[in-house]
Amino acid sequence: MSDTVLVTGASGFVGAAVARAALKRGFKVRALMRPTASHANIAGLEIETVAGDMRDVSSMTRALQGTRYFFHVAADYRLWAPDPSEIERNNLMGARATMQAALAAGVERVVYTSSVAALKPGSGEPVDETSRHSPQSVIGAYKRSKLVAEREVERLIADSRLPAVIVAPSTPIGPRDIKPTPTGRIIVEAAKGKMPGFVDTGLNLVHVDDVAEGHMLALERGRIGHNYILGGTDMSLQAMLGEIARLSGRRPPKLKMPRAPLFPLAFMAEAVARMTGKEPFLTADALRMSRYRMFFSSAKAKTELGYMARPPVEALADALAWFGANGYLA
Repeated sequence: MSDTVLVTGASGFVGAAVARAALKRGFKVRALMRPTASHANIAGLEIETVAGDMRDVSSMTRALQGTRYFFHVAADYRLWAPDPSEIERNNLMGARATMQAALAAGVERVVYTSSVAALKPGSGEPVDETSRHSPQSVIGAYKRSKLVAEREVERLIADSRLPAVIVAPSTPIGPRDIKPTPTGRIIVEAAKGKMPGFVDTGLNLVHVDDVAEGHMLALERGRIGHNYILGGTDMSLQAMLGEIARLSGRRPPKLKMPRAPLFPLAFMAEAVARMTGKEPFLTADALRMSRYRMFFSSAKAKTELGYMARPPVEALADALAWFGANGYLA
């Protein structure tokens, strides 16, 4: 069997970084892409593309023929949708179909991209892989979708001997955030001076290329059935916006906003989004989640995988440089 790897989600932010990291490792890379997906993030790279859908077992089985390893990175990454159940359905169906196809194809090892969204944040201290959400404690359709999908992968590992390692990126930022992601939108709006205030919350920021390197390390050194947080540095939203302002030559925002008055604005934004079909910048679920500081520890990945992450300032600078070069900050 050749050293060919299949990557789902290679048209997207994390998936493109994983595909590039696999090429650097010397793998032959095959990318499963929907027929309508943009090829911009992998343009010019020696990547074989095959048309298919992560939710379809037959197309996944065809894509996996002759591959040795499989990175399932694709996900429906929306924090809001007109029908929230669609996000959960897509990610659960995607996990189930891709993993069943990997079993049928006899893939040697799978790296499944989950998310810290499936982990329960603490009261301000960083948590590790043992801090698990339940379907009752999780907030929002996206987080619930990643939780139920991860549980399905765990079930297949236990019941069907699926040779999978699970990785949980925190909040990736950096180049090629083509959509952009919800965090990328914050970076763009802040760089344009359109975020005059902030709520008291926090994130764990990590360079997308470090996340991709973490995927390679999980393939090489990860233990089957184990979960590894691929994070970077914990930062308050205020500190993050301040750093973006400094890098952009702007004044940092100083207005700390209470959450309660923002909920009517969020409900209004969601109502407009239902009419336009365009994802709102502010959502009620995002405000509910912001009550928690999303701080996470990557100690397990550092110890077992040799994982490392660069400072968040470098990740923010790379993100801003890419957004600027591609017209997002005009």
